[in-house]
Amino acid sequence: MFSWLGTDDRRRKDPEVFQTVSEGLKKLYKTKLLPLEEHYKFHEFHSPALEDADFDNKPMVLLVGQYSTGKTTFIRYLLEQDFPGMRIGPEPTTDSFIAVMQGDVEGIVPGNALVVDPKKPFRKLNAFGNAFLNRFVCAQLPNPVLESISVIDTPGILSGEKQRISRGYDFAAVLEWFAERVDRIILLFDAHKLDISDEFSEVIKALKNHEDKMRVVLNKADQIETQQLMRVYGALMWSLGKIVNTPEVIRVYIGSFWSHPLLIPDNRKLFEAEEQDLFRDIQSLPRNAALRKLNDLIKRARLAKVHAYIISSLKKEMPSMFGKDNKKKELVNNLGEIYARIEREHQISSGDFPNLKKMQDQLQAQDFSKFQPLKNKLLETVEDMLANDIAQLMVLVRQEESQRPSQMVKGGAFEGTLHGPFGHGYGEGAGEGIDDAEWVVARDKPMYDEIFYTLSPVDGKITGANAKKEMVRSKLPNTVLGKIWKLADIDKDGMLDDEEFALANHLIKVKLEGHELPNELPSHLLPPSKRKITE
Repeated sequence: MFSWLGTDDRRRKDPEVFQTVSEGLKKLYKTKLLPLEEHYKFHEFHSPALEDADFDNKPMVLLVGQYSTGKTTFIRYLLEQDFPGMRIGPEPTTDSFIAVMQGDVEGIVPGNALVVDPKKPFRKLNAFGNAFLNRFVCAQLPNPVLESISVIDTPGILSGEKQRISRGYDFAAVLEWFAERVDRIILLFDAHKLDISDEFSEVIKALKNHEDKMRVVLNKADQIETQQLMRVYGALMWSLGKIVNTPEVIRVYIGSFWSHPLLIPDNRKLFEAEEQDLFRDIQSLPRNAALRKLNDLIKRARLAKVHAYIISSLKKEMPSMFGKDNKKKELVNNLGEIYARIEREHQISSGDFPNLKKMQDQLQAQDFSKFQPLKNKLLETVEDMLANDIAQLMVLVRQEESQRPSQMVKGGAFEGTLHGPFGHGYGEGAGEGIDDAEWVVARDKPMYDEIFYTLSPVDGKITGANAKKEMVRSKLPNTVLGKIWKLADIDKDGMLDDEEFALANHLIKVKLEGHELPNELPSHLLPPSKRKITE
């Protein structure tokens, strides 16, 4: 009798089937989220509609910083080659937004041509007008790094009201547009110039809600002594803490990202370790790109839902005939109370609501009579998408990741230290003696042998219990000592001979010096008498 009810329930319970994450995101957005956005004028308040290129494009890295912090040099360092339109100098040189992207031949595509290209994710930037488009170009060049990612270079952020006004476009709004679509935002600071200008502070605040994408680089750190570097790092963290309102500390990478000799090489190892950490973070972007796009779509859907409740509430409160202007002023002034009511009635987190002051400013220019009342069907469709379709896409994301585990950024500076003796940590810790003809443990073996023969060896071996008595003197946790035992007991007989005991002590020394233990014993650490066993 009521078969149509069952059909509707089934449709809601059975999520759509997609072949790829990208295809699924496009279809979900166009069929389920976009109708809600259009109905409640979401694009006039928050963000332009998404296009296919937004779901298909490569991961993007956005570089932001005050002038002369090394943004352009950082890109040059990653690519290991110049790119069209590149200018480097101590004065504010980069006066344009430059999208550095892969191309078969080197060249520059101007902004007005760029925003009509359907294959590029920049079409919606035409809303910022000619003042911006005249300062926006795409630098194309063949480069292995750009096969996996694109990089956005930005104008140096200035201090002073005059320079900010003379840009002719809303700089913070443009950066916010990019922040929504990029995979990583890198804020660069100069170790010599830590002052955060008003415009830079405004920009960082505009990047709110994208803290998960933000990383900070303290550049040119080789130009100051260690003691000064500690003070500069502390001052930077204090300054950021006042602007970025998050309980977590933003990750700061310290280094000198250019190809010149280090001026003060005292912290060379620190810089190498920080560089490798940052490179690993950037290299992971292609592998995590689908998950990032899915996460951004969920954030957008939550905001669109809240926006629909706000607009429909305002529509409901408006009189049908007289006193519209006065009521509009009253509603805008009491928007905070409307937020609180929506939060209570619909159990929505306060963190999902748009900025109150910004929303009030935007509402001043709107005609409330053109707002739409609440349409439950549109909201239910988005709820269904979040509850069912997104879960199916999450499974597909993991499948795609497992099928392409090696998908990472290659080429340029990312491969400069990948092979050979200049890789991070080469010849140190467990890697010490990797190129030596003799067994590296043999250097200290006489000292270890003296201890070995005090532990009552039987037939040239000591028991696990006796070995433990000596090994626990290192004060290392049992979990670490257990790993050392597994690496050192090569013949797996539960006992150690003199070579295995010496190896165990060598690995203890490696750990006590602050190095990580290998998961498998490197071939150069195998005792000479045991090398035939492993072969």
